Amino acid sequence: MTTSLPTNSDVAQALNLACHCRTLSPDLLRQQLERDPRLAGLAQSLAQTRPHLFSSTMVFLSSPVYQRMAELVSAIERVIALPAYQAQALARAPAIAQRAEAPLGVFMGYDFHLGPQGPQLIEINTNAGGALLNVALAHAQHACCEAMDWAFPLKQVSRASLEQVFFDMFTAEWRLQRGDAPWASVVIVDDQPEAQYLAPEFTLFQQLFERHGVAASVADPTALEWRDGQLWHQGRVVDMVYNRLTDFYLSEAPHQALRAAFEAQAVVVTPHPRAHALYADKRNLIALSDDALLQAWGVPPQDRSLLNAGVPHTQLVTAAKADELWAQRRQLFFKPVGGYAGKAAYRGEKLTRGVWTDILAGDFVAQALVPPGQRVAQVDGDLKDLKFDVRAYVYNGQVQLLAARMYSGQTTNFRTPGGGFAPVLVVDEHGSAVDNAGVACLPPDAQAD
Repeated sequence: MTTSLPTNSDVAQALNLACHCRTLSPDLLRQQLERDPRLAGLAQSLAQTRPHLFSSTMVFLSSPVYQRMAELVSAIERVIALPAYQAQALARAPAIAQRAEAPLGVFMGYDFHLGPQGPQLIEINTNAGGALLNVALAHAQHACCEAMDWAFPLKQVSRASLEQVFFDMFTAEWRLQRGDAPWASVVIVDDQPEAQYLAPEFTLFQQLFERHGVAASVADPTALEWRDGQLWHQGRVVDMVYNRLTDFYLSEAPHQALRAAFEAQAVVVTPHPRAHALYADKRNLIALSDDALLQAWGVPPQDRSLLNAGVPHTQLVTAAKADELWAQRRQLFFKPVGGYAGKAAYRGEKLTRGVWTDILAGDFVAQALVPPGQRVAQVDGDLKDLKFDVRAYVYNGQVQLLAARMYSGQTTNFRTPGGGFAPVLVVDEHGSAVDNAGVACLPPDAQAD
């Protein structure tokens, strides 16, 4: 690590390029992941089966950049609340998304690249994974040298406080739909959950609910049963479903029991199909980056300025634009409108004619290319240039937690040596850590213990 750093707005970038410290403590991580005796051996299992889930270092973010992220999230939430925006977004959504839903949707994931003009929103996801894993990771860091002691206000927000924020979010979802009715059970649902890359997090959530007195289980949707006007799992009525499916509109055959219960409002589902239509359909980025349209909808100048600076221009890929987009492809990134986790997403300069044909035949958007941030990390004794993006976990317009994903290649992949999830530390212009920011940005009424 360098001994002197510039005291200006580029200090976070300088730290990302010059600080090569390995701050992850495997022993602390094991303690964090295995607090419950039933999870003994989890850390070793992850190291063997998911060796690139956690990076060994952290990512630095400047305080002004973080503040701009939070402002941009708030501006987007205000736009999404507009009737004109909702009418446009829902016009292309299926019937299951048309009904107004009281729950807001847990763990909205706002993903950013850090461009020269500040943070750039790359996409929004409605069931962003990794929050509890990142809480454990953030509290498994240690100073690897005396020069890094300043960087560890990470403990100032305890893990218990963060987990309480998350549980309170689920409680809020329940009350929005059910009021003061008792909440007794929740099922965490995903296809073949034991095979999912983030499967260990399902168990962490199960234990979080159980510690708060809510019966919890993890299930494949085929294990759910719709009968007698209720959703059942293993002989117990299901009150809430924490939905981790990527069939966002519950259209596939294995998901029909859940769909029937949702349509009958017999179960609280979060996040739900309407949330995906309003937030995560990539075509929404077209509207969010169209200043003239935003002005016509009555979006105030301050919010339009934030969106113009923070949402890269996005357009629909059509046959009529094919020649123009192909000519501009090196400045574009192509994504399927319903995509997630970087699947079938392509950096334009890497396109082959064959892939381009597939893009034209599918439903894609083209987004102005914003390169990801750069982080230099030690990997097997050598320094490697890695990329990173920053995810803000958001509920009701409030940023709850920041986490980075480090990688090489076109998109995040959890296959890069030295890559994976990384804690985010927010620093001011003098290189001093900003208390709590980066580990968790708690709602105003939440207190660290």
